Amino acid sequence: MDERPLDANALINEIEGHLLIEATRGEGRAQAGRFTRRFEWLSDSQREEIEERYAQEYLALTRLSWRRTARRGEELRAEYQERYRTLRQRLIGWFLFGVALFTTAVALIVSVIVYE
Repeated sequence: MDERPLDANALINEIEGHLLIEATRGEGRAQAGRFTRRFEWLSDSQREEIEERYAQEYLALTRLSWRRTARRGEELRAEYQERYRTLRQRLIGWFLFGVALFTTAVALIVSVIVYE
C-alpha cells in the first residue's frame, strides 16, 4: 500500500482528536461557569480557580469515559471477530459436508445407472 494515505488518515485522526479535546475543554469551561454562578459570594480569583479545576476535572472524566468506551469497543470487536470465525468455520463445514453428500449421491446414481 501507499504510505501517504495512511499518513493523511493519521493526520486527520490527530486533528480530529485535538478538535474533540478543545470542544470538550470549552464544554468544561461552560459547565464550570454555570456551576460557579450559583456562588455569588466567591471572589473573582476564587471563581477562576474553581472554574479551572472544574474544567480540568471535566476533561479528565471525559477522557476516562473515552478510554472506557474505546476499550469496550475493542472487546466487542474481538468478541464479534471470534463469533464470525466460528460461524464461518461452521458454514465451511456444512458446505463441505453438502459437497461430499452431493458427490456421494452422484457417484451412487452413476454406479446404479452403469451397472443396470
